[in-house]
Amino acid sequence: MKPAPFDYHRPGTLAEALESLAGRPNAKVLAGGQSLVPLLSMRLAAPAMLVDINGLPGLADITVDGSGVRIGALARHADVLASPDVRRVQPLVPLALANVAHATIRNRGTTVGSIVHADAAAEMPVVLSLLGGSVDVASVRGTRTIPADELYVGPLESSLAHDEIATSAFFPALAPGAGVAFEEIARRHGDYALCGVAALVDGDSVRVGYVSVADVPTVVDLTGVPLEQMGEAALAHLDPADDIHATAAYRAQLVRVLTTRVVRAAQENAKENQS
Repeated sequence: MKPAPFDYHRPGTLAEALESLAGRPNAKVLAGGQSLVPLLSMRLAAPAMLVDINGLPGLADITVDGSGVRIGALARHADVLASPDVRRVQPLVPLALANVAHATIRNRGTTVGSIVHADAAAEMPVVLSLLGGSVDVASVRGTRTIPADELYVGPLESSLAHDEIATSAFFPALAPGAGVAFEEIARRHGDYALCGVAALVDGDSVRVGYVSVADVPTVVDLTGVPLEQMGEAALAHLDPADDIHATAAYRAQLVRVLTTRVVRAAQENAKENQS
């Protein structure tokens, strides 16, 4: 299929891009386009205008310091994945990014775009939520910071207003002595996960994020739960569903198995980081 007709605008400044969005409630922002373009081609989305932000300066930066990692809106997955500074300060980011689609998708897709696309089957929204990160957004009204726990309001729905552009995402640094791990199961490498699990262990605290087993990116606090019971405890907060790829029962079993495996790996990582 072909996309429905739309206007196209490629602004040269952020201010110009924000003005374009402010005047067109049915406009969409185009960054990497790896999620948006297929939706357009299948006519699952039909915006009146695309605002292409790829010409905006300063939005592809990746900034790393002791507080964490800030990723600009135009930073490609591949660039974030290749950064040794990101891996050093917050290793969960590259652990998850390595599972995002295929290399060709990672070369063009943007990490911030994936986050605000709000797909619960994607890796980075869950990572942002698990780490307690945030997204900075801008509009003609000004700027604001949206904490991850206020970002996702429904399936493929974020709390960004129609005239806001996400300019960066922030991932806090891994605390000394803490550990992380990530694993997912897909039918084929590069496919969306049937179930994905990210874990963060910090002292006695155990928090686990889940991919593809709820309508929105979901993080469950499993502190104090015995390791072998964590998967079953997590299922009380999740909603695995049947689709053409897997049954709900199979996804639930993946939650049980992967939760134990990934939390154990995060605990081992925490021990390594204490030495």
